[in-house]
Amino acid sequence: MLSELLTAGITLSAVGLIFGLLLGLAGKVFKSETSEQTLLIRNALPGANCGGCGFAGCDQFAAAVCAGEAPVNGCPVGGTAVAKKIAAIMGQDAGEVDPMNRMVANVICRGSAEYCRTKYNYSGITDCTAASTVSDGTKSCHYACLGLGTCVSACEFGALHINEAARLVEVDRDKCTGCGACTKVCPKKVLDLQPYSRPVRLLCHANERGRVITDNCKAGCFSCGKCVQACKFGAIEMQSNLPKIDTEKCVGCMMCAEACPTGAIWADWDNRLEAVINGKECIGCSICKKQCHFDAIIGERKHPHFVTNACTGCSACAAKCPKKCISMKTRLHYRDQAGEGAPQEA
Repeated sequence: MLSELLTAGITLSAVGLIFGLLLGLAGKVFKSETSEQTLLIRNALPGANCGGCGFAGCDQFAAAVCAGEAPVNGCPVGGTAVAKKIAAIMGQDAGEVDPMNRMVANVICRGSAEYCRTKYNYSGITDCTAASTVSDGTKSCHYACLGLGTCVSACEFGALHINEAARLVEVDRDKCTGCGACTKVCPKKVLDLQPYSRPVRLLCHANERGRVITDNCKAGCFSCGKCVQACKFGAIEMQSNLPKIDTEKCVGCMMCAEACPTGAIWADWDNRLEAVINGKECIGCSICKKQCHFDAIIGERKHPHFVTNACTGCSACAAKCPKKCISMKTRLHYRDQAGEGAPQEA
């Protein structure tokens, strides 16, 4: 009996020793080398592991930068400061990291309690995904935000909150890192990523039209096409019953938002521009007047011209002025479509 126990013990020890040797050998053969540069980059990163860079986490992003598969300014959370640190480690130029061009989450729904009918009172799990399984959610519009905060729970940066009165999610764009976690969990797809500085944005994604929309939500896009007609630069076309804005053609005149009857197109009114002509340098060539699509420039040929309050801030006149005497500045008043009021002068 004793001999059998000794034999068993020796056998188990031998097996353990063999497996230990094999594991040690495998560790040497398949050892993953982490370069010093990768470790330095990893330490320079904020450690959010948000995925906003397009990789699974900071470790993967650091390795990708070292392998030349990711840019040194690819971390949306770290911004310019982190980009410069990584660039120094890699011996590269960080380039211009414009915070106004970073991607942030935007709510593409205006289906608040004020505009969108409620079908029933929901008292189940406080989760949008769960609520959407019950008669497709509480709101009459199939595409509307349910306002139960699934996206809020997914955000690690405190950039989202629910407006309880409106039953609609809101985004703090200054806190948003553009990681996209909220867009992935929303069952209604009312969140998407767009550049921070975009002058106009569509706030509805209900790709239906007419009475189907207006019967369910007073603030939705019902595919009237007025925004397309208002755009003088061919930057908007209707696709799947919704206006598609071509950001390359958009000049920020915001006429689409002015024309929208339901407010489904948002415009950055606070930063709308207007043209100002320096009368002392203007030679009255009238090129600016011919370029203006909105009849906002007045003046006789060979005499200084002026910009009226009808200016939309499209900058077409400034781009073509041969004397470069037209500047663009932020508007301090509402645009007057009729062009009435005192002309603008530098």
